[in-house]
Order: sequence, then structure tokens, then C-alpha cells
Amino acid sequence: MVVCGDDALAHRLAADLQDVYGERVTLVVPSAREPQRPRIPPPARALGRAGALLGRVSAAMVRPAPLSSEAAGDGAEPAEETLRILEAAQPDDAALTEAGIAGAGALALVYDDDELNIHAALRARRLNPRLRLVIRLYNRKLGQHLEELLDQAAAVAALGSEDAGDAEGADASTTVLSDADTVAPALAGAAVAGTSRVIEADGLLLRAVERAPVPPGRPGEPGLCTLALLSASANDPAGATGSAAGDEGPVLLPDDAATAAAAGCGTVVLETVSYTGRPIRRRWLRGRGAPLASLFSRRLRWSLAGVVGAVLALAVASSLTMGEDPVHAVYLSLLDLFAINDPAINDPAPRKVLQLLSGLTGLLLLPVLVAAAFEGLGTFRSASALRRPPRGLSGHVVLLGLGKVGTRVLARLHEMGIPVVCIEGDPEARGIALARRLRVPTVLGDVTQEGVLEAAMIDRAATLLALTSEDTTNLEASLYARSVSPRLRVTLRLFDDRFATAVYRTLRAAHPGALTRSRSVTYLAAPAFAGAMMGRQILGAIPVERRVLLIARFEVRGHAALEGRTVAEVLRPGRLRVLAVDTSTPDDAEPDTAGTAPAPPPAEERTPAQLVHELGDDYVLRPQDRVLLVATRQGLGELHARNRQPAAARQSGARQG
Repeated sequence: MVVCGDDALAHRLAADLQDVYGERVTLVVPSAREPQRPRIPPPARALGRAGALLGRVSAAMVRPAPLSSEAAGDGAEPAEETLRILEAAQPDDAALTEAGIAGAGALALVYDDDELNIHAALRARRLNPRLRLVIRLYNRKLGQHLEELLDQAAAVAALGSEDAGDAEGADASTTVLSDADTVAPALAGAAVAGTSRVIEADGLLLRAVERAPVPPGRPGEPGLCTLALLSASANDPAGATGSAAGDEGPVLLPDDAATAAAAGCGTVVLETVSYTGRPIRRRWLRGRGAPLASLFSRRLRWSLAGVVGAVLALAVASSLTMGEDPVHAVYLSLLDLFAINDPAINDPAPRKVLQLLSGLTGLLLLPVLVAAAFEGLGTFRSASALRRPPRGLSGHVVLLGLGKVGTRVLARLHEMGIPVVCIEGDPEARGIALARRLRVPTVLGDVTQEGVLEAAMIDRAATLLALTSEDTTNLEASLYARSVSPRLRVTLRLFDDRFATAVYRTLRAAHPGALTRSRSVTYLAAPAFAGAMMGRQILGAIPVERRVLLIARFEVRGHAALEGRTVAEVLRPGRLRVLAVDTSTPDDAEPDTAGTAPAPPPAEERTPAQLVHELGDDYVLRPQDRVLLVATRQGLGELHARNRQPAAARQSGARQG
């Protein structure tokens, strides 16, 4: 495996490939030292505040325990024989050739520059058409076109190669991923109570939710399966005596016996949900016309209604006193209202009085019309401006930072119908245009300045999402928000994962009644990139405290660890379990053009996959089935190793024959 990058994601990805999957990795980086993000020098006063905050956090840490390799990720130094580090300023032909691209199985291009990744991908596809490519790209539309282009190039090269038989069996697929898209659902789920990661797979909608500890003797709510037993301090900081997880971390993928014995322990349960669809809200200027409430204020609408009522009253009075037709009476009243009727000099007294009242009403109508014109013009002018938070807003999410990650999280929260108030210091930030288009209230200003968080109504908010690229800014905003609202739910993004763990423990101990989550983007994104390099179809990641569970989909055919085995035999408590099986492909399905697996039916004709409890633990997996698995990173690595051993034995037998 070859990994090319210039930030922490490349180092994390190389560590995952080596430690979890046991692969030999060549890491191509501009510098062999641990990457440091380029930082924009903040003002001196902000540096002083950040230093003081870091000092207080460091002093508050009472248990700086060493992190395990799974929890910290940066853990032990990788072994020299399985990890080779190559320094190269650019991933040019010479650097890729020196990295052994000709004999590599997969290449990951995770530079923080889309153009650089595209150029390197084109070079790599030319140097090795059979190479599996995983590309980091923020632009999703461009990524789709790039996948099609590189896959087509691999197919053309395979047809023209001399060894076409081996080329057909090679997995030369191209996968374009975005770290922002990968982590946005997890960050949005951590910010919203009761709304966690929702994954759609094979017609199923699955959601992981946290449940509070159930008192002894009281049955818990049913769920598809228990994904994890949470640590005692995560739910009861004072300690839960009967907790199976303790304070060392959560117990992932427990078996039924461990789940039954975990009395008083919070759990993460996977549920099936049905999509009911959120009604489309009527947006401003949607359709042919604009809603009246969007153009004019409530006071102005009442004034217009009063004028219309006065005109109708004058018309009724004219019809009753003068004996005129009602329609003609309304017409005369309007003429008097706009002062274009003849004076009623020779008319009876009631007619003169009604004409005077109509003229007075016309004078009152004039300022109302001018105000309506100004309000309508102001509404149109402010259509491109950022909205201010409304006065009655409460229970919302305060999103700090509209960079690459913050923009994706904002889009997810808006799709879920959750009220959001954004804070951004750069008027030209990437997500400002999205916030303006979605009409999301946004506060422009430095969050370290007084009054910015108050302008976002942090005291009435339910959650704070601190997602800027500066750890000190996120930490300072989180600490200040907690001082304003001690029970505020806080999710902050931190670059260094060990520092994120330390902040998580400190805030959890300082505010036991509130929910705190610290997330590292590289920690959440690396498993998806590593799975794509291994040829896995990783559907999503579910964060559980400081660990991650992966949802993956596997073809049973040709997989020695799955084919011909029952669901119970595939189960590995703490590592791996089967969630659902897609049995929509019939037994007599014709193989595809490569002859490796039967072609699945079209998506519109397929039925949802059947859950494990519907099939039973004794169901034998057929070659044409597809299974949906939930596993730890170690569990996926073990599954890969179990499948690789029989393949190696078959190759050895073929060579001996």
C-alpha cells in the first residue's frame, strides 16, 4: 500500500493499514516528521488567552494515562519492516516509481489540495493501470467525473494489456472520498440529542442511539442489537457500581450474556427506522410569488387590513343611506378615497359626510403605501444578506466555523430540520454562501471577542459545535460557553487526538451533568479511507466515545470467512457481527461479464435486506448473498486475514501442482 499526503490524515491512514490490516505501507510525505498544520498567527491578546486556557486545562488533568493504540491512534511507533517513509516534495513520476507504485495494490492520495491529488491520480493510473485508487477530494461533482474517467482508463488499459486474464480479475477501482463528507454525519449526530448516525444500506435505514442506564428490574427498550456498553463515567461520573464497562472505555459489540449482565450501564443501540419524509417548507420567494408575511411586517399588514375595512364600511354606509347598488357604492367610495370624484356640493348631507370620510381615509392610506414600498424594497435588498438570529430562538445548535467541515455539517443539520446559528470570523469563508442561500442566521465576528457568542444566543442554545481549524479557538469557545450554560452539550473539533482525549476527560469531570464530545477529523475519516484501500465498501462510521465502529458491506462469494458459514459462526464478540443479509439475488442468477458473481437486480426492483433476527443465527450464507456487518477496525482486519490465509494456501497448492 502506498499513501501520499501532507497532513495528519496520511500518517493516521498509514498506521491503520499497518496496525489493523497488517499491510506493508510506503508513506510518501514532504517531511518525515510528524506533520504540523500551518497556522495563521492570531493576535497577541488571543495567544495570551489561549496559553492561559491551555495552562488551566493541563493543571486540571489528574490522570494523564497513556492511550491504547485503538483509543489514541497515534500510539506506538510502527514497525520498520512494515512501514517505509519516503520524503518527496511532490508526487511526481520519480517519487511514485521510488515508492513502488508498479507493484502496489492500492494508492491513497490524501493531500489537502484537490488539484495535486488529481494530477497524481492521472500519473498513477498511467504507471499502473491495475492500481486501486483512493483519492481525497472536496468537490463531489468533480469526484464523480474523475471516478468515471479513471475507471474507464483502467478498463481500456486492461483490454490492451498482454495479460488480459489477470487484468480482469484485478480490482482497479477508483474511490473518491471527502474527509468532510465522511465526518459530517458523525459530528451532526454528536450535536443533536437522540439523533445519531443514520446509514442507508440495501434498502434499510439504521440509526445508532445512546440510551441511558435502565434501573434494575425494569426492561430496556427493544433494539436491533447492542453496539456498545458505555463507560460508567460517560453516563454517571460519580461511578456506576454495576457497570460492565467501568471507566476504562466502552465495551464494543458485546454478546448477549455481557449485555444482560451490564446492569446500570448506558448503551449504544442500533435501531431500524422508516423514512417518513420531512415536509418541504415553504421558502422565501419560492414558486411564482412571495408570501405576504416575508415581504411586509405584521404591523403593516394590520394597517392595510384596517384601511380595507374602512373602505368597505364607507361603501356599506353609502349603499344604505343613498340607496345605491353595493358595487356602485364601492366604486364611488374608491373614487372619493383617491380624490378623483367630483365634489358633492349639491348632494344631500349624508353624501357630503361620506365623501369627507373617504378623503380622510385616503390621507391615512398614503403613508401606509409608502411604508409598504420601503419594506418590500428592504426585503428584496436583504435577500442576499446574512440573517440575524430571531429573538424567540431557543434550543438551537450554535455552529462555530464554516470551513470545509463546518459547511458539510451545516448542510446535514439543515436537511434534518434542526435550527442552526452560525458564527464565522471570515466573511469570505467557504460556508458563507451556503448559509446565505439557506437563510441560516449567521453572526460574523471573532468568537474570542466578547459579545459574539451572546449574539448567537448561546445561553438559550442546546448544543455548541466548535469546528474551526484552530484548537485554541475551539477550546476557548467551549470553556466560555460552558461558563454561560453549564449543561450545554458541547462537541469540539481538535487536531491532536491525544489532546482531544485529555480535553474530553477534563470537561467531563468538570461538568458531570453535561454531555461533552471531542472529535478529531483524521481519527473519524481514516477508517473509511483505509477500508476503501482494502477494497471494502465502508458505508459509515459510528463514533462510540473515543472509539469507532464501522458499517461495511461484503460480497459473500469468494470470501472464505463468510461463504458457507452460519451467522453465528461469523460472530466475533467485541470485534464483528452480522446485521443483515441481502438475499434478493436468486439462486439461478446469471454471472456477470467477469464471471465472478451474479449480477444483482436493479435498485428499484430490490427488496430491503433481511435482518439477522428475521433469518436466525443458523442461516447459512450463500455465495450470492451480501452481508451488512458492524465491526471494529481490528475486527475488519481479522476478517481480511482469515480470508487471505485460504487464498494463500490455494496459490501455494497451484504452484506445487
